[in-house]
Amino acid sequence: MKDAACRLTPLGAMVLALLREDDMHPYEMIRLLRQRRDDRIVPITNGTMYHTVARLEKQGLLAEVGVDRDGNRPERTTYTLTDAGDAALVDWVRRELATTDHPAEFRVALAEAHNLPREDVLELLRERLAGVAADRDAHGAALAGALAGGVFPQYLIEVDRQHALLEADHTWLAAFIERLTDPAFVWGSHAATDRYLAHREAARQ
Repeated sequence: MKDAACRLTPLGAMVLALLREDDMHPYEMIRLLRQRRDDRIVPITNGTMYHTVARLEKQGLLAEVGVDRDGNRPERTTYTLTDAGDAALVDWVRRELATTDHPAEFRVALAEAHNLPREDVLELLRERLAGVAADRDAHGAALAGALAGGVFPQYLIEVDRQHALLEADHTWLAAFIERLTDPAFVWGSHAATDRYLAHREAARQ
């Protein structure tokens, strides 16, 4: 499903990840994402959510499983994740964890990394770590060369900032990889907590 993964947007990946938890209607998805503050990562509106769900259904990545109505409220269509959607999500998260080309997508991939086995995530993040190190070193060399060549620092502010960000990213990645190698770091699926169930119930209202 690599072609489908290439067409996924960050919000599309988040929708598929939600449906990995359970069947849901779009309004519940919106409320859950906002409860979890995932709208910090990706802007979420009713319009973008319903458009994303429609596109994913057209691509065969999710499917309608029922329609219900509560009182005078509009009908709500519930969707389920298809096998193709599950494969597309996994492919997308794998790709975005490893590549350094899409920093915004990486934030979503990190948020959904728990959908992959621990060893896969470690391998992908080590690949990313090498890429970040190469980018950091290239920016550092360019900055040092420009300064040595007499370029005034005022013209190198963006390069200096990017070098600092890459250094910080490398430091964080290396530390997180070390944490994830520890078996005591809980990973993967686990029993639903009371807090999770309460959030799900509130989002359904």
